[in-house]
Amino acid sequence: MGQGFLGYPSTLMLDVVVCALILVVPVLLFSIYLVKFRRQYLWHRRLQTGLGVALLITVCLFEIDMRLHGGWQEILKRRAVLLTDPQLQWVSRVLLVHLVFAVSTVILWAVTLTHGWKRIPNPPQPSVHSRVHKRLGWLSAITLTLTSVTGLIFYYYAFMI
Repeated sequence: MGQGFLGYPSTLMLDVVVCALILVVPVLLFSIYLVKFRRQYLWHRRLQTGLGVALLITVCLFEIDMRLHGGWQEILKRRAVLLTDPQLQWVSRVLLVHLVFAVSTVILWAVTLTHGWKRIPNPPQPSVHSRVHKRLGWLSAITLTLTSVTGLIFYYYAFMI
C-alpha cells in the first residue's frame, strides 16, 4: 500500500479530503462576503453550488477509498509507530465528533441549497424567503467549519504524530 501525497501514512483521498477541509472554509467565507457585503447573489449561488458539488464528489470518492483500504483503522497500521489503545480510543472519539458535524453539515447544506434553488428567485435576489435561507446558511457554515476543524484534528492525531 502507498501513502498519501502529503507524506503521511494515509491514502490519496484522505490527503485530498484534508486539503479540501483547509480550502473550503476560506471559499465559504468569501461566498458569504460576496452576498453580505457585495450583494453578489448570483456569484454566491454559483460558489455554494460549486462547493456542494465538489464536496459531494470528494466525499463519495473518499468513501470508496476507505472501502478499498479496509477503513481508517487499517490505514493506521501503516504508521511506523502504532497508536496505543488509549491513543486509539481518543482518536476514535475525535472521529465520532467529526462525523456528527460532517453528517449534520451534509443534511443542513442540502436543505440550504435546496431551499435556495426552490425559494429564492432566479436570478437570485432578496425575497420573503431570505431570512430562513440566511439562518440555514449560517448553521451550515458553522457546522462546515466545525467539520473542517475536527477533521483536521483527526488527521493530525491519526496520521501526523
